[in-house]
Amino acid sequence: MKQFKTESKKVMDLMINSIYTNKEIFLRELISNASDAIDKLYYESLKNGNTGLSRNDFSIHISTDKENRTLTISDNGIGMNDADLEKNLGTIAKSGSQDFKNNAKDLNDIDIIGQFGVGFYSAFMVVDKVEVISKPFGSDKAYKWVSSGVEGFEITETEKNSFGTDVILHLKKDTDDENYSKYLEEYEIRSLVKKYSDYVRYPITIDVEKTEKTDDGKEVKKVELETLNSMLPLWKRNKSELKEEDYNHLYSDLFYDSEKPFDYLHLNLEGAVNYKAILFIPNRIPYNYYSKEYEKGLKLYTNGVLITEKCSELLPDYFNFVKGVVDADLQLNISRETLQHSRQITVIANSIENKIKDELLKIQKNDREKYVEFFKNFGTQIKYGIYQVWGMNKEKLQDLLVFESVKTEKYITLKEYSETKLNDQKEIYYVNAKNIQSAKNIPQVKQAVEKGEDVLILSEDIDEFVVKVMREYNGLQLKSVFDSDFSLNDYKTNDDENKIIEKVKGVLKDEIENVVLTNDLNDISASILTVGEISLEMEKVINSNPINQKVKAKKVLQINVNSNEYKALKSSFENEAEEKFNNISKLLMYEAFIVADIKIEKPDEFVKLISQNF
Repeated sequence: MKQFKTESKKVMDLMINSIYTNKEIFLRELISNASDAIDKLYYESLKNGNTGLSRNDFSIHISTDKENRTLTISDNGIGMNDADLEKNLGTIAKSGSQDFKNNAKDLNDIDIIGQFGVGFYSAFMVVDKVEVISKPFGSDKAYKWVSSGVEGFEITETEKNSFGTDVILHLKKDTDDENYSKYLEEYEIRSLVKKYSDYVRYPITIDVEKTEKTDDGKEVKKVELETLNSMLPLWKRNKSELKEEDYNHLYSDLFYDSEKPFDYLHLNLEGAVNYKAILFIPNRIPYNYYSKEYEKGLKLYTNGVLITEKCSELLPDYFNFVKGVVDADLQLNISRETLQHSRQITVIANSIENKIKDELLKIQKNDREKYVEFFKNFGTQIKYGIYQVWGMNKEKLQDLLVFESVKTEKYITLKEYSETKLNDQKEIYYVNAKNIQSAKNIPQVKQAVEKGEDVLILSEDIDEFVVKVMREYNGLQLKSVFDSDFSLNDYKTNDDENKIIEKVKGVLKDEIENVVLTNDLNDISASILTVGEISLEMEKVINSNPINQKVKAKKVLQINVNSNEYKALKSSFENEAEEKFNNISKLLMYEAFIVADIKIEKPDEFVKLISQNF
């Protein structure tokens, strides 16, 4: 028995037991090896033109023998002689495929998969013994390579009718923890081929036993050859050949969504890194989108072989709703189960991010109604993309934002607001409100609209946090109509009024930061403005969280000098009716709280004040 040509048997043990985390991956690796063997022979046929073979002559066949517990993967590829068997299988991490790729510089229409030469040894995770029977193309001699693992291997001459290679796996016995027999079942083989090798470009076939009825009604069993894989993936076909139905069908097959996608992108990029991709935006929010179970990521293939179901590195968090497939020739880790973090991944990820953004902007421009539907589903995630990194992604994402406009009652972008503002306006005004109607009832909004200004509606909890970290857009400051700096009226106070203001501030010092007078609140007696970074809406959102941290906005009480309450306040001040002055001051504050939808902490006091004073 020959020994493996490595530093020690410990290396072989590492190959079998440590590199791979998922046992089922062995079938993917052996099918990939078979595909490489066929590609090598196909390359020879293209190069020399004397093999008499075409692509249609090649296939990979899987067969089972339940009685003897064997699973066989056969190909009609280039085959190996005894020297090849010893070199490629007797030397761990010796990749014949990688050598072939290095030597063949004109690999047109060839998809060599192997890189490291260790995929073959994944079979030892599920077998007691492996037999490899191979006959080189054009030779009349065949050879058998046999190994039970770390002990070594034997090579002997044998008989084989046709060229190519048979890998015969003698499966381990079942244990309490592992069911190795499942790899002999047709449904399991179908599932694994579909999952990992569906787009290997040669037919992967299996014999299927079917029952048919004869003309006289008798049932007859018949064995038919059935192809398990799709072979040519959609993303490798020309866009001109495909219809929308083709993309919808692919989306349904890959992601089990009964609805057609909102939109799709078919990419075929060549440059620093070549890759092909089809990306989908779902038509609705996935059921588990806001749960811990939701995982972002794209299906990643290398030369048609699935590497990972969800490659998170290819999508930024703010586009985590995107689904799809990417196929590229990448540097993988030695097991090909995970990626190496490399410049290739970064280049592809950046390219995908830009393509998604460009597509969304195109929809926003050409079909606003459709874009608004998308934004209602996934706009929150884009907003988080700005807020979570304190505005670092602002330049990337700000033009994707849309808000409802009080003036037009339509969704508009920040750019559209800035292009239609009044010439002397230096701010973009916004208001926290649930809808258009509630926004229009706010005095400050009425003031802005009457002057010809527009106000954007922030209807989500996260919205004001986003605009706070953005601060400005295109040189225009983002300003709340509840901000104390927001003023569309210039009311000048006299000395007596200033004394009233100071006295009210003293009464309300525990709740109110400042007091101002105005003559432009229409029929509203008082309202609340804020000063500083914490707004009324932010106070509500933060304090509603189930944590002990509480914040308090710095509130400014704005009193309407034309209201009956102010007239009563002024009268009590002039008549030195101390108690009445204090009560009216508190009533004005509580009324302003109600208008601003601020919770009144002492509702009993509020009711008592009303009954005593009016």
